[in-house]
Amino acid sequence: MREDIKSFLNYLIVEKGFSENTKVAYQNDLTQLADFVEGEATRRGVMPSWANFNRQDTLSYLLNLKERNYAATTVARKVAAAKSFFNFLLAEDKIRENPTENISSPKVGKPLPDAISISQVRQLLERPAKLKTPEAKRDGAMLELLYASGMRVSELVSLNLGDVDTEDGYVRCFGKGSKERMIPIYPKLAQVIEKYITEVRPQLAHNDTERALFLNRRGDRLTRQGLWQILKGYAKSAGLGKMVTPHTLRHSFATHMLSGGADLRSVQELLGHANISTTQIYTHLTSEHLRRTYDRAHPRAK
Repeated sequence: MREDIKSFLNYLIVEKGFSENTKVAYQNDLTQLADFVEGEATRRGVMPSWANFNRQDTLSYLLNLKERNYAATTVARKVAAAKSFFNFLLAEDKIRENPTENISSPKVGKPLPDAISISQVRQLLERPAKLKTPEAKRDGAMLELLYASGMRVSELVSLNLGDVDTEDGYVRCFGKGSKERMIPIYPKLAQVIEKYITEVRPQLAHNDTERALFLNRRGDRLTRQGLWQILKGYAKSAGLGKMVTPHTLRHSFATHMLSGGADLRSVQELLGHANISTTQIYTHLTSEHLRRTYDRAHPRAK
């Protein structure tokens, strides 16, 4: 992998006529990228390879840069270096496709949305399962729902028992301006919530009049502050530290949905954004799905 970087840097000097200062900047950026690829490969137990570096890895790399508090201008430069490098590897038949294609650089002056990678979400959601208490089982269902739905924390703690339909797989919540929306949930999560309602919640409830879905240990509705403290504890135990807040999971939901191919309008509706311009802050991380939709739908694009 390092030899490929050396070849690319030589190409910049000999064929492109780049300055020594530019070469040094590219070298630093690509060395950092190589370190990231090798670190991820070690974590997964596989051999590091540029050919195995895919689009999701690129998004994880961008999030890693965000977590390290790089300025937008620095991230933009590092993205440009990666794009040029992978185009070089593609021309040299070292890789089959450019994993940075259609990945936009962050706009200078506009911060990246707070989000964590899919693997980091997995680490976080696995923490409650290591405990067997009713509170931990509640936390597992609650955090899984928060990430699965993209709900605001205020919407989640406001849920009542009647707002969840585990049979059809939907959750009803009320967003800003008391605007109602229905959010689908996947079958595995529906089963988790159903088990929480039937087996765990009765252990937390102290009276039959409380209709809140998620209860604290006193049997009252869980508060926003209570959820934040719960999440903070699991984030710390998962080694994620201060980077995770309840809103982080909402941002992560949107980013991962778009990178997985969801269309912008659907994500807007799921998030409860009144204007699509609010949802568009996520599109700098992934725009390929828009290109596919355009090419498939426009009569002149075929």
